[in-house]
Amino acid sequence: MSAPLPQKGLGPSMPVMPPQQQQQTHMPPGLAQPGVPPQGALREISPVYLCRIGQETVQDIVTRTMEIFQITRATQLPNGVTQSHAAYQDRFGKLQEHLRQLTLLFRKLRLLYERCVEMTPDLQESTAELVPYVGEESTPVRVEPCNPAVIQERQEVLEKVRQKNQEMKVLMDQMRNLLWDVNAMLTMRK
Repeated sequence: MSAPLPQKGLGPSMPVMPPQQQQQTHMPPGLAQPGVPPQGALREISPVYLCRIGQETVQDIVTRTMEIFQITRATQLPNGVTQSHAAYQDRFGKLQEHLRQLTLLFRKLRLLYERCVEMTPDLQESTAELVPYVGEESTPVRVEPCNPAVIQERQEVLEKVRQKNQEMKVLMDQMRNLLWDVNAMLTMRK
């Protein structure tokens, strides 16, 4: 579920929506928006639904961040060139609005994460299991014995790779020597 976009018509340079569009976006209080569960069902939301909302929130965060980068890229440095103060104020206002929305999206994402953690305590893994820290002993990974045919096939593939590597090394050496000879002949011509 994406965060609400800034309302139109708030700033001096922002257009106001026509009354027909404003009426279309307004829904009566009894009707729920599609994709949004009714108020009574908020307690029964599944973690999968929360993860989907979280994914959409992350997409909104990326979009807002890219818009911030586009605004900053389009801004010229004040290197003696006088620009309109109103243009700078407009860009600064847009930047502030994007940053405010970004902050709200991160808060929303944090709440979604905490709610998912509450709903799925049995699925939680410690961070040490996912990414081992430097200096800590990691738990050895249990390796199951392979089928002898698989081990034999692996050995054959490794031997083929060694042979190909050796052939490539020989070719690279020949190419290097050829280039040296060509460069030496070119310098002797001059």
